[in-house]
Amino acid sequence: MKDLFYQYIQTLQNQITEALEKVDGSATFREDSWKRKEGGGGHSRVIENGAIIEKGGVNISAVHGPLPESMQAYFKVEKVDFFACGLSLVIHPKNPMAPTVHANWRYFEMYDASGNCIDQWFGGGLDLTPYYLFEEDAQHFHLLCKKACDKHHPNFYQEFKDKCDAYFHNAHREEARGIGGLFFDYLKANEEYSIQDRFDFTTEVGNSFIEAYIPILEKRKSMKYTPEQRTWQEIRRGRYVEFNLIHDKGTLFGLKTNGRIESILMSLPPSVQWHYNHQPEEGSEESKLIDVLKKPKAWV
Repeated sequence: MKDLFYQYIQTLQNQITEALEKVDGSATFREDSWKRKEGGGGHSRVIENGAIIEKGGVNISAVHGPLPESMQAYFKVEKVDFFACGLSLVIHPKNPMAPTVHANWRYFEMYDASGNCIDQWFGGGLDLTPYYLFEEDAQHFHLLCKKACDKHHPNFYQEFKDKCDAYFHNAHREEARGIGGLFFDYLKANEEYSIQDRFDFTTEVGNSFIEAYIPILEKRKSMKYTPEQRTWQEIRRGRYVEFNLIHDKGTLFGLKTNGRIESILMSLPPSVQWHYNHQPEEGSEESKLIDVLKKPKAWV
């Protein structure tokens, strides 16, 4: 299963970077391969200062070895070995009318002292972070999420949408990071689903990403915007940074397992502002976004 999923994310990385380069039309991804001294490594692909994409990364990794003590406590296990592989991406467009997008699909195994696999699961999802709210974009994104889920169970979309809304939440700000999407974790085999079923579902969601995001980026990439709207984008990017550094489990896992710091912090936007107690003008387009972030909405 680990070989099968690693092959899948290699192919998906190629498909996504090719699609994004086509939209940008100027910049290309550069690949940076790295090795982890404890075991494994990865291939980070980063794009910067493009015509459309200000900064983005589409990274894959496969790491293994003894699970660090700090993560043993987190997973509530004794000394075990682990294997983890996944694809993680974040795209920060230049135009504030175009939303930031994040996605991640991952697979994890644990082994006992004899090398037997004692646990395995899938996780992942995708979510959208707009700076200006276009309801048709939110509906499109969520519809593609729902289509992927509905092929596997009629309740999956609502279940994993709710988990996404709960997870990507800046509790210290009392607002969501964005307008959500899907989030799932610890998808294990059980009486109803085999591990192959979990693979099929996770890859179904992964395969939906290009159709969910690229049309939105195409639609918004050339819209006109003002310096004030750009400032708003950078203020909201600050909230994105806050979530990733304070709450995100992936960032924590990477740091605790001696992951490659450049790849872990690839998700951070290139230019950000923090204004003291900044409040958007009541009734403005900016305040409309905040209203939605205060309370999750049913988009489809």
